[in-house]
Amino acid sequence: MEQITQIKAALIKAGRVSSDYDLNPDVIPVEQGIKSPAAVLIALMERDGLLSVILTKRAQHLRHHPGQIAFPGGKVESDDASAEAASLREAYEEIGLPPENVEIFGGLPEHLTVTGFTVQPILGFVHRPFTPVLDEGEVEEIIYAPLSHLIDPTKYSVQRRQFRGTYRKYYTVPYGPHYIWGATARMTLGLAERISG
Repeated sequence: MEQITQIKAALIKAGRVSSDYDLNPDVIPVEQGIKSPAAVLIALMERDGLLSVILTKRAQHLRHHPGQIAFPGGKVESDDASAEAASLREAYEEIGLPPENVEIFGGLPEHLTVTGFTVQPILGFVHRPFTPVLDEGEVEEIIYAPLSHLIDPTKYSVQRRQFRGTYRKYYTVPYGPHYIWGATARMTLGLAERISG
């Protein structure tokens, strides 16, 4: 598939670390100095003839980013061999995606979140269909967003909302009824920028 070739070529390009503060350079991170390593899996999968990205809607009761659209992922634990291993483990725990079903292509530059996580986005391709098994304690819903939508820079906009007493700008890339924003949108925009040049 042409899009797979584009993805692999995009991963070779050098890039800078992205951040939730990219649009807010005057805001000083409250968690400055707190950098918990985390990893997410940007899993590509062919569905109905289209290459799609697997996203999740996080459970409403979670401490960090409740109800938000996100990639499967989480903290890199001490027994994880790498960020790649952590992303595969989390995807299996959250949505039942077998690690052996994923071909890893590589990673994007790290992304620093407003909650103090340094997130390593890992890209991979799901070779065979699988039956999702959602961890209801973490995941409310699974979403398949067309890759063509997420890598189109014209689909993105900048919005703002009040956060900790001040207005903060952030990227959004809505898809149907789903409001994809914040760190997830910033990471997919990074991929879109690499592909578009």
